[in-house]
Amino acid sequence: MADAQLPDFPSLFSVKGKVAVVTGGSRGLGLTAASALLQAGASLVFISSRKASACESACAVLNALPNLAPGARAVSVPADAATLAGVKHLVSTVASHTPHVDILLANAGATWGAPFDSHPDEAFAKVMDLNVRGVFNLAREFAPLLQKRASVDDPSRIVITASVAGLGLGTLGAQGTYGYSASKAAVIHLGRNLAVELGPRHITVNSICPGFFPSKMSNGLLELSGGAGKIAEANPMKRLGRPDDIAGVVVYLASRAGSHVNGAAIEVDGGALWQRGELLEPGKARL
Repeated sequence: MADAQLPDFPSLFSVKGKVAVVTGGSRGLGLTAASALLQAGASLVFISSRKASACESACAVLNALPNLAPGARAVSVPADAATLAGVKHLVSTVASHTPHVDILLANAGATWGAPFDSHPDEAFAKVMDLNVRGVFNLAREFAPLLQKRASVDDPSRIVITASVAGLGLGTLGAQGTYGYSASKAAVIHLGRNLAVELGPRHITVNSICPGFFPSKMSNGLLELSGGAGKIAEANPMKRLGRPDDIAGVVVYLASRAGSHVNGAAIEVDGGALWQRGELLEPGKARL
């Protein structure tokens, strides 16, 4: 029967031969995603963050992975994704290596915690500039490279790292992350608009919304909430996020398996956002 025909099923979750750019790719979820793309068959993954030394260290780790495709490699491209000049530098440097890009992971992000009454204007602006404006600039400036070999059957992909904080309340109280939660809500909505705008150009746009994953950005929030163990126990799945959880959803969205997913915001939080009693006391943390 026709419904049972799945031609070339083994390649469904492959990104063989694809070229990817990962901002904020030198550590945390970005580095995990870059590793996943390389191990799923990508031929070239550009790692970008503000610090050159961090990019180079990440590329050294990635290029030492034992199961990469022949010739596959990670390339360091330091750039500040919060500024248009930084984004243009990233695009031009990538274009000097390759005539096309297949996958753009807009992962670079920032947060800031401070009480409402003394929350700094410059901190709010910094978070919004990187988490929202920077993503829009990345999408616009990379669009020509993303269109180069995109097609109806094999669209290029933009994947935005958002957060469950953009779908519900963020952290309130003494370490209120007002700009962060607002920026993640904004970038999810931006992603949906871009999905409709860029779909006819054969580019899908989706957001992933992680919950708590131990990382440099989230460790402080974990401690504010009583530690990783307490947050894990409160999760419906009784654990925090693991690298494989992010790797799986990134590869899914970037591979043929996700080619008809467009405008989605996928929570990767074990269901914590939807559990009963979700509201926390003021000052308690939510990523």
